[in-house]
Formats: sequence, structure tokens, C-alpha cells
Amino acid sequence: MQQNPSPTRVLVVDDDPTVAEVVAGYLGRAGFAVDRAADGPGALASAAARRPDLVVLDLMLPGMDGLEVCRALRDKGPVPVIMLTARGDEEDRILGLEIGADDYVTKPFSPRELVLRVESVLRRGRTGPRAPGSSGPGPGDVTHRAGIALDPLARRATRDGRELALTVREFDLLAFLLRHPGVAFTREELMREVWGWDFGDLSTVTVHVRRLRGKVEEDPGAPRLIQTVWGIGYRFDAPPDAADEGRRDERRPDERWRDEGGQDVGDDAGRDGGRGPGSDA
Repeated sequence: MQQNPSPTRVLVVDDDPTVAEVVAGYLGRAGFAVDRAADGPGALASAAARRPDLVVLDLMLPGMDGLEVCRALRDKGPVPVIMLTARGDEEDRILGLEIGADDYVTKPFSPRELVLRVESVLRRGRTGPRAPGSSGPGPGDVTHRAGIALDPLARRATRDGRELALTVREFDLLAFLLRHPGVAFTREELMREVWGWDFGDLSTVTVHVRRLRGKVEEDPGAPRLIQTVWGIGYRFDAPPDAADEGRRDERRPDERWRDEGGQDVGDDAGRDGGRGPGSDA
């Protein structure tokens, strides 16, 4: 008799019992198995007992804050993390992204949108971004450029044979740029095509580009692969490796691609209409 697959497990970490109960309830009704923890040590103990597929993590926790918890979770292995924060400060959101969070939601937030964000991060972790109507390498094709080999199905990327430790979003961003060499994209376009959002804080893109440069560039301070196109955004500059010679470079998608994670589902106080900082560090 065939057994049903285990449900996707989400760990919700929040010291506010009301928030934790509401989030857990929405995730449970969406079909997820939910574990809960009220503080950092409890979160790490829960993750050690049953490894979650994704963590919804409050930034402001007693004793051990969410940033410390995120670092400790990352030390044990890759796991997608969505940060919850009551702070509106851009520095806090950027810091969460820089330590490896894949997404963030600012309180107060719509629980329905949080569920969509969870589904979006998990779905991209399984499949990666792919724009319809494109003419380049397919979703299962291994791409080789500038010493980088990227396997979308295995969710594995290497640089000169050395495996790159990428978060879900960093992998998706690298995959998208590799499929569109020589094409300059604005931050708004990258947010739409990679994140699936039509609006949001553009510093999200800036931070992920900075982190990705730190992992793929020989000198992140003088990048040669991921170029800043002043007044526009970013461009990936690299000829194909021998393994990919003969492929026709993928054109810029002219169809708007998005998933459920980019839909407007109500009273989300965390979105700012895309008016994030546009400068690259």
C-alpha cells in the first residue's frame, strides 16, 4: 500500500502567542504541518528534533534574537527563513537578508499573504524561477558560464568546482542572471521575475546582489560578472563555457511572470510600493 508523502513542515517562532496561533492556524489550514517555539533555544531544539522545511522567524525574541537564531539554523544546514519584524527600519530588514533570510514580512501583516510568501519560497526552492516564452536553457538544463555550473534540478551551483552555499533567493537570482547574459535588468524587473512581486522594497534586490557577488566574484569590491549598470540596475557579463557553446542566449522575457506570492491579498503593512533604495553598495 502506497503511503502518502509527509506534509511540508514549517516552524513558527514568535514569543507573541496570539501571532503564533494565528500564523500556525493559517498555515495548518493551507496543509502544512506546523511546529511552534516561543524563543530562540526552543526554536533550535525543535529544529534539531524535526528539521523544518521552512522557518517563520520573529526578529524580536527574548534573550536570543531572531538574527542569532537564523545564524545558528544556517550553521546546521540550508533551510529557507522568512523573517517577521515589527520594526520598520530598513537596516533591520537588510540585516536579516544579509545573514541569509530568504524573505521578510513587516508586522502588522496579512496572514494570507504570509502563507503565499511561504508557498512562494518553497516552490522556488523546488523549481527555481522560469519565465514563459523564453528561448534559452530549459529548467532542467545545467548552465555553465565563467566557471560557474548551475544545476536547477539538483539546486546546486559550483564555481571552479567548489560548491556555492546559496540561499533559495540567491540561487534563483543567479539562475536568472545566467539565463540572461548581457541583458541589463532594473531592480523592479528582477523583483518581478525572480521574486514574483510587482512591488516591494527594492533594497531586497540590492542586498541579494551584494551577497551573491560575495560568493561568485573573485573580488566582490571590483565585480567582473555581476555589473552595476548605473541608472538602470544590473547585468551579468560572461561568455558561455565550452559546455554551453552553441546555445542561443535567452532573450529578455516580454511576458510578465509572477506567482501567487506576488498577488495583493489585503492589508499588508510591510509593502512600500517599491520605494526602496535604488543605490548599490
